[in-house]
Amino acid sequence: MTEIILYDYWRSSASYRVRIALNIKGIAYRAVPVNLLTQENLSEAHLARNPQGYVPALEIDGQVMTQSVSIINYLEETRPKIPLLPETPTARQKARAMADVIAMDIHPVCNLNVAAHAVALMKGGDADKANWMRHFITKGLSALEIMAMEAKNGDFCVGNHPTIADICLVPQLYNAERWGVDMSAMPRLRAIGDHCATIEAFRKATPEAVHQPDAG
Repeated sequence: MTEIILYDYWRSSASYRVRIALNIKGIAYRAVPVNLLTQENLSEAHLARNPQGYVPALEIDGQVMTQSVSIINYLEETRPKIPLLPETPTARQKARAMADVIAMDIHPVCNLNVAAHAVALMKGGDADKANWMRHFITKGLSALEIMAMEAKNGDFCVGNHPTIADICLVPQLYNAERWGVDMSAMPRLRAIGDHCATIEAFRKATPEAVHQPDAG
């Protein structure tokens, strides 16, 4: 079998999602760090993998794939033995909707490039960037807390097994802590995060677990 290679950056939440998904499904891979701090993601080699210059990029089945949620869906379709979606259509919709709150609503405006550009336009500094992050992360996670409470029927976002919703949630909780978001009004999300932290597939994917100091 051809080696599976994940091009990622340790603090990238999109890369973090894919690491969790690969671990849950028991898919062995080799990680190749792409240093965002030195703009290695804009190198000719990486732009050949992903014209957007983003991470992650996953080399698998003779293809190079981009966009974390799309990659997770591909893994689900091609390696369904350990599912990342609930059994029923309604539950699957709920899981996908929760994942989308993070991947499509929170993440785009909290991308460091976006935040840095916005702060530059307002002629602000680091404090303004942190306030930007806290505002949008809090707004998105507050809505997600309500969705998770409404779907409450297990230890995870939807049910008793981790799904794409949890895979997207855990990296976002990491970002929330990093930027000092007040999570006191989100007990359901905090409980889900605490439970996921007891699972090896999640623990092995954390930025601290994969960080290579020479990778930035």
